[in-house]
Amino acid sequence: MRQKQINKILKENKDLFTILENYDKTMELPFQREKINLTLSVATLKKLKKLRQKTGKPISRIIEEKF
Repeated sequence: MRQKQINKILKENKDLFTILENYDKTMELPFQREKINLTLSVATLKKLKKLRQKTGKPISRIIEEKF
């Protein structure tokens, strides 16, 4: 490959190369998920279940979007 082609690829995919560079340092990807246990009140859980039915999204996605 010529240097011109390499520079073009690097420029077009800069965000992906940044993600991979960060992965090399931290061994974590920005879209990686981790399971945790969480205690919620019954009222909060009912609200989340209603939102889930209304939107069709899983409760975990609803919580993630709020942050």
